[in-house]
Amino acid sequence: MSTLPIRGRGAAENPPNRFEPLARIPLPDYDPREDPDPRTQFFKDGSETILAKNDSPDIPFVYHLNPYRGCEHGCIYCYARPTHEYLSFSAGLDFETKILVKEDAPALLRKQLMSPRWEPQAVGMSGVTDCYQPVERQLQITRRCLEVFAQFRSPVGIVTKSTLVTRDADLLAELAKYDAAAVFVSVTTLDPDLARLMEPRAATPAARLRAIRELRAAGVPVGVMVAPVIPGLNDHEAPAILRAAQEAGASTASHVVLRLPFALKELFTSWLDRHYPEKASKVLDRVREVREGKLNDTRFGTRMRPDGVWAETFRGLFALTKRRLGLDGTIPLSAEHFRRPGSQPTLF
Repeated sequence: MSTLPIRGRGAAENPPNRFEPLARIPLPDYDPREDPDPRTQFFKDGSETILAKNDSPDIPFVYHLNPYRGCEHGCIYCYARPTHEYLSFSAGLDFETKILVKEDAPALLRKQLMSPRWEPQAVGMSGVTDCYQPVERQLQITRRCLEVFAQFRSPVGIVTKSTLVTRDADLLAELAKYDAAAVFVSVTTLDPDLARLMEPRAATPAARLRAIRELRAAGVPVGVMVAPVIPGLNDHEAPAILRAAQEAGASTASHVVLRLPFALKELFTSWLDRHYPEKASKVLDRVREVREGKLNDTRFGTRMRPDGVWAETFRGLFALTKRRLGLDGTIPLSAEHFRRPGSQPTLF
């Protein structure tokens, strides 16, 4: 596998799919520089339902809506990368260059919310991949889903690292009138150079802070998500990120420590060796320290809450900083005003 970086991409290789025995093997004299830069391809996803049910106690939403599978942001640490293997793709370059698009998502969402069997409750968007990745600017699937949520006054929570979310401030502000909207902007680092390497096609840190400011000004409840926290790489930035987010208008904050399921372990290790070889051992040793000697822990109840000295120290520091900055509140989401509109379409 190539260890040379590819401009604009997080991964530099396509590791074998754990479900598929067929994998590309480069010849001994293979020069990766002879390959053209991989271009993004889009495929239609024929899913017949749009709300995926979650049974993990580690995640606050029971139902999630993901308009896209795969993500062009290319974040090297993304825990969702191995989900691409279910599609016979690789968790590496395929994840960020082969994107499945759910064109029917708004209609499927409307159908599900109209069903008398639907119990009104909050739905999470971007539970797997970012609902505001670059192609959303043209396709507007997320916006059209928000129009449905607004018509039903059905609560929705969004996590994104894209400034495109500000485009939909009108819909989110309308939902917020009924305690039915919450946006968390993910800020992983304030260092633009580190962000460019970790999240090559996501918004810059400064742009994400501007998005927080614009959402707050529009009346949208907004928080900051410091995720993932990578021990030995960006953990020291947490207090500064919280301070910058609070100054931009965030009202609450949360964090998630790095997870490395399946092929992501090799992808992230390769990325560290490629960009931060002097820090690789420290980072991986810290990850093993909080995961009982392993690089990942899949157990419900513990996978999102690592253990050990570093983990306890970081949680304490994060909580203390939140309290000092007034970020220790919550954003309520309520289905109290949920309604099923008539057959005639309305603006909201």
